[in-house]
Amino acid sequence: MRPAHPTEEAVGIEGYASEADGVGGRLRGRDDRFRVRELEAFPTELLDASTDAYPHLVFRATLSNWDTNDFAKRLSDALEMSRERVSWAGTKDKYARTTQLFSIDAPDLAPADLPEIDGAGIEPIGRAGRGLEFGDLAGNAFDIVVDDPERPENAPGITEELAAFAGDGGPDSGDGEDEAAEGDGQAIGVPNFFGQQRFGSRRPVTHAVGLEIVRGDWEGAVMAYLGGPTADEPEQTQEARRFVEDTRDWQDALEEFPRGLGYERSMLHELAGHGEEPDPDVFRAAIEKLPSNLQRLFVHAAQSYAFNRICSERLRRELPFDRPVEGDVVCFLDGDLSGELAVPDPDRSQRVTDRRVESVARHCARGRAFVTAPLVGTDTELADGEQGEIEREVLDELDLAPADFDLSGEFHSTGTRRAILVRTKIEVEHDPLEFSFALPKGAYATVVAREYMKVDPIDMG
Repeated sequence: MRPAHPTEEAVGIEGYASEADGVGGRLRGRDDRFRVRELEAFPTELLDASTDAYPHLVFRATLSNWDTNDFAKRLSDALEMSRERVSWAGTKDKYARTTQLFSIDAPDLAPADLPEIDGAGIEPIGRAGRGLEFGDLAGNAFDIVVDDPERPENAPGITEELAAFAGDGGPDSGDGEDEAAEGDGQAIGVPNFFGQQRFGSRRPVTHAVGLEIVRGDWEGAVMAYLGGPTADEPEQTQEARRFVEDTRDWQDALEEFPRGLGYERSMLHELAGHGEEPDPDVFRAAIEKLPSNLQRLFVHAAQSYAFNRICSERLRRELPFDRPVEGDVVCFLDGDLSGELAVPDPDRSQRVTDRRVESVARHCARGRAFVTAPLVGTDTELADGEQGEIEREVLDELDLAPADFDLSGEFHSTGTRRAILVRTKIEVEHDPLEFSFALPKGAYATVVAREYMKVDPIDMG
């Protein structure tokens, strides 16, 4: 296993599936060189449908240089309503041109009332009986240009290695039965890691906050978010984080933290009213000052970190990703969503016994089944065999157990399982070097790009 960069190791990604040297370069020289389009899976009614039955207005937004949360806040401010009434199916990166769905819980809001926002093209498309929820999409299509590649001639060799890693299954299985087989390009596979942006592209701390929450250390969670300066932040921000680490003086820290760090400042305002040594409930209240989706993200990031560690260990042991070994848990194809993409359904799972290894491997080869690892939560059942050994070892090292996720509020999680391999068909163009591919929901374009580029994620753009 070729070792990953230290930046990636900090979020549990410890290696590459391909051994060849990368093409180098960087991403996002301009946001129009990293384009993302949601593959939608959310039915709507006509715009003139009854607002009594369909109170949610749904629109498609094409955003440039907008973080999803920040856009939702700007939109809700313009409409003079709570940000909690704005929903979306998937969070997108700021440094990209993204096209995605949003919904607004506003029966009295007409399409003409939607505001004009710089860097946002807004297209009303219908009304719905409920708001969008996280995961209400089939996947995303990507067109990514690599700027300043050093070794573009290495791309074909990496594609060959990733085609071998994908195994016999997926889009090129050749049985003519997979809808996922449509389209051009070479079939490849990569470990289904959670990408760097899941944890914070420039300051990857969301999993550290989440781990402290799940362990019940609310003060530790607050300090993981407020403290921990990184070299990629402005000097004033680094000094503010060092100040709060050294002093725990919440009131004076408000003078140190820049106005632009609104989330940190809202936490400090909560803490400042309770003296220098607040009790644990106050630290929790400070975390709960953050938007509800960010609160959920902390626990999800902790689960994602453990998942990455588990996949990294499976990769290190050279266990297959494209087919099961005895003791694995597999899930099956989501027939409702799998059109352009093969989308796994984690709610349809099966433990693989010795007698079933070969038959399940055939399902995997046809793109109908997927080997999984846990996103640990209260209802998580771990695998058996060597995969189960890996899962238990990683959780023990992190001092985590399924019961730890039995928390109140936004922090509770029942857990699920997630496919460890993501397959796609990739088209590679040269001059400029550009990759085009689609991934099922929850998979990250950067886990494909990293295999080709093999640079520090901070340098990717």
